[in-house]
Amino acid sequence: MRKRNNREDSDRDLKQRPGSGAAGPAAGREGGMGKPFRRLGLLGKMKKMMLWLLVVYVFIPFIVKLCPSIQAKLVFLNFVRMPYFIDLKRPLDLGLNHTRNLYLEPEAGLKIGVWHTTPALMWRAAEGKRGDWYDSTFSSSHPVILYLHGNAGTRGGDHRVQLYKVLSSFGYHVVTFDYRGWGDSDGSPSEGGMTSDSLFVYDWLKRRVDDKTPLYIWGHSLGTGVATNLVRELCDKGSPPDALILESPFTNIREEARSHPFSMVYRYLPGFDWFFLDAITANNIRFASDENVNHISCPVLILHAEDDPVVPFQLGKKLYSEASQSQSLSGHKVQFVPFSSALAYKHKFIYRSPELPNILSTCSRTSFRSSLALHPRDQR
Repeated sequence: MRKRNNREDSDRDLKQRPGSGAAGPAAGREGGMGKPFRRLGLLGKMKKMMLWLLVVYVFIPFIVKLCPSIQAKLVFLNFVRMPYFIDLKRPLDLGLNHTRNLYLEPEAGLKIGVWHTTPALMWRAAEGKRGDWYDSTFSSSHPVILYLHGNAGTRGGDHRVQLYKVLSSFGYHVVTFDYRGWGDSDGSPSEGGMTSDSLFVYDWLKRRVDDKTPLYIWGHSLGTGVATNLVRELCDKGSPPDALILESPFTNIREEARSHPFSMVYRYLPGFDWFFLDAITANNIRFASDENVNHISCPVLILHAEDDPVVPFQLGKKLYSEASQSQSLSGHKVQFVPFSSALAYKHKFIYRSPELPNILSTCSRTSFRSSLALHPRDQR
């Protein structure tokens, strides 16, 4: 009996002991299979995700083609308001203490927001002053720049504000505004509307500026397309500005869209032009600066950084080549100033160049000095 009891006790112990007996190998096999099952599950999720990404990739071109208004929004990016939470009525909050905010009405029921920054040497006199005083400052000998900003953001964008400060410190008046549909301006964006607003502000300025005061037009990025549209129209009317300054320009919107980093994933897709570029044209968006330079008759200054990731340097150089061969620009100096990649000015930071005051001092109706003398390639 005692032996039998001992045998029963030992059998009972074996059953209760984990990993022993018949249960042991089965449990071991289940534990060993857990990791491969988990790996297979993760692999399945990744395959699903890749499949969804492929579906999205394939459908986006068709969506853009069927809804070309989407492509227009991507060109203008007027819905992107960076920096957020700034009050455009208070340029003082951004350190522009000699700047006034005002609203002009290019069309009935349509108001656009405008800033006028006086030369920095007037900042003390500007304290507490109203519109009449600011208007009176245009009668001074200080030159005036009408600045046309690019897509996305507002007239209060950080790199734009920094440029106003730099130009103001050089002794320039700077007038800038948000096109219809941007910032706190009314309306919806379009190339025609942007050009129309620019012409209205230019005419408003021209009525206030002394005839002997230089008036320049400065466009940046997408604003260069607006600027050449505007100057072409002014030249057709026989009243060109004293100079046109193009910062980070492109030839036309189709070539820029094809070169833009966002188009990289579709650039080599068969039918890229049909899907994407024709959608831009369908919105009547051209910004054909390469055509406009054949109708412009004033000095042209082009500034472009070699490391520009948004508007490739070669597009600015190509536009310069077109302008330098233009019959309408014969007799007017066309200048191209490149900025070395080592300076890291990229798309937005040419205002940091210590050479900028010397470059801008060349602006005149008759000529620019040779760009070779002003080449900032080796400047730091």
